[in-house]
Amino acid sequence: MKVITFSLFFALTGHNCQSQNINYLKFPDNLIAEGIPSINAEIVNETKPYTEFRAASLMAVHPKNNQIFISTRFGNTAQIHQVSAPLGSRKQISFFDESPKELLFEIVKANYFLFTKDNGGNEFGQIYRYDVGTSKSTPLTNTPKSQNGNYIFNKSGSQIIYTSTARNNADRDIWTMNPLQPDTKKMIIENKGGGWSIADWSDDEQSILINEGISVSQSNIWLGNYTNQHKSIFISDSGVVYTALEFCHDKKNAYILTNKNSEYAYPALINLISKKITPLLQPLKWDVNSYEINHNETIAAFVVNENGISKLYIQDIKTKKYNPIPQIPIGTIGKIQWCADNTTLAITLGTYNSGNDVYKFNTITNTLTRWTESELGGMNLNGIEAPKLIHWKSFDNLDISGFLYSANKSFKDKRPVIINIHGGPEGQSLPNFLGRNNYYLNELGISIIYPNVRGSVGYGKTFTNLDNNYNRENSVKDIGALIDWIATQPDLDVNRIMITGGSYGGYMTLACAFRYNDKIRCALDVVGISNFNTFLKNTESYRRDLRRVEYGDERDSSMAAFFEKISPLNHTNEITKPLFIVQGKNDPRVPYTEARQMAEKIKSNGGNIWFLMANDEGHGFGKKNNQDYQFYSTIMFVREFLLK
Repeated sequence: MKVITFSLFFALTGHNCQSQNINYLKFPDNLIAEGIPSINAEIVNETKPYTEFRAASLMAVHPKNNQIFISTRFGNTAQIHQVSAPLGSRKQISFFDESPKELLFEIVKANYFLFTKDNGGNEFGQIYRYDVGTSKSTPLTNTPKSQNGNYIFNKSGSQIIYTSTARNNADRDIWTMNPLQPDTKKMIIENKGGGWSIADWSDDEQSILINEGISVSQSNIWLGNYTNQHKSIFISDSGVVYTALEFCHDKKNAYILTNKNSEYAYPALINLISKKITPLLQPLKWDVNSYEINHNETIAAFVVNENGISKLYIQDIKTKKYNPIPQIPIGTIGKIQWCADNTTLAITLGTYNSGNDVYKFNTITNTLTRWTESELGGMNLNGIEAPKLIHWKSFDNLDISGFLYSANKSFKDKRPVIINIHGGPEGQSLPNFLGRNNYYLNELGISIIYPNVRGSVGYGKTFTNLDNNYNRENSVKDIGALIDWIATQPDLDVNRIMITGGSYGGYMTLACAFRYNDKIRCALDVVGISNFNTFLKNTESYRRDLRRVEYGDERDSSMAAFFEKISPLNHTNEITKPLFIVQGKNDPRVPYTEARQMAEKIKSNGGNIWFLMANDEGHGFGKKNNQDYQFYSTIMFVREFLLK
């Protein structure tokens, strides 16, 4: 980040020229900032230990050897790296301005892999082929306004099937292609809507296992025929999630996750003829988030979300007996994948005091081996305690929970509070590593609460549906109840509260900003919805119907009227506390117009508004230089309006 000494700045602005030696950050050309004061360059050195940390997440295991491929950042964006041995050196494979995703090897010779990459965070991912021998990347799709990915190879490695919205930029169809001959791509199954994904392709290449996502509360399974290019509904029930995983080798059954007759998701077998469902374990009190079967179908690994904590289990598929893996530290587990030996599991794992890293667990020796160790960048976490699970009663006596990260114990007296609300709304705050946000705990003495209001996943399907449609404001009231709970805590200062959140959490932030204006000091909205009517009109067409199921259909006059009633855009006169809005110009989910119209309305009312937009970002900032500038600006905002 470049700095500049503003010798003329003070003369032009009327400041005392005795301060002319202060260095300020040079404002990046890719950012638009309004109302944000110049940033003292000293903040770069002050926060450096909190901006240079790294993390590593599993992208793929090599299908023929022991290597893993990870995503980690050494420059401005996360890229593909190859790791050949535990804690071995990381060899960078990709060097793009954007971060590659969805790495998948050709499964027979493994002489190339596929990945996707978008442009400026617009999420219109295109498929690329990386040839191992030449280190060359070749684009396989080139339809700029379409999403492409979710590819699966056939058994011989000569063809893929994948999903794409290339036909009309709205409907997610199924296509096929020889990746060595991109011109062979063609659509084979036409779909309606954007919620389609491919689970598996049968060994004989005739049957395709397809998922259709309707909402967080319902998904259906279809069977497609590769030869005649037709599909038929396989199983569907109102209010039930059926998620296909893969075909069984016996060709008679398929593995699925479902919450049929249960509040929580569990793995099961479903017969392809009778559709009889046979649970692979008795439904637990928590969701099974993933169920990964090894290649020879003898054992499976599954992850249970126990109140936000990930618990890993290994199951014998034949006997259905399963055991927990106590060697796994308390934390959260991301992607898991079986290695070629069928006995070793690769895992992405993170804890509250370390970022994500990749491990391997050997089911024969019961040993956990660390494969990456990401640097914390000089971050000192002494004095920071593990997050606490907290509970409070909402306005209707519903139990709500969240995680409290307490300020460094070196700070005394009551501490200010940041309430950070997750997006989704079908999301869940987990006890993750906070990265940059450790600065607030460690250096500013601010406690942070991550609530899981009604509508969050992880607490049963009934809880997840409690905020749907006309119940939207009830989740906002859960935050009001949290503020009342803060007032009862001897170590938290109810008179110094900031609300923040991203995406749907951004809507919650704006809603709280007017509803609880007299109870908070300030608010920070990141890529948030300011009016559901305009949001549904302008969000990308491939996701519009999926969002209508959750929020309501704006084409219905009564629902549209309700949206106008609860819209933060229509309550800006009730927002008198400072508001900071952050937005990506290329956001396909919550278009930048949601942020712009909110900022302009606040400004016209004479309110205190800070506005930051990145022209090369989408749904949140992904590039380190932009993340850093947002961080510096937010620290200034917090110091000025929460702490003073």
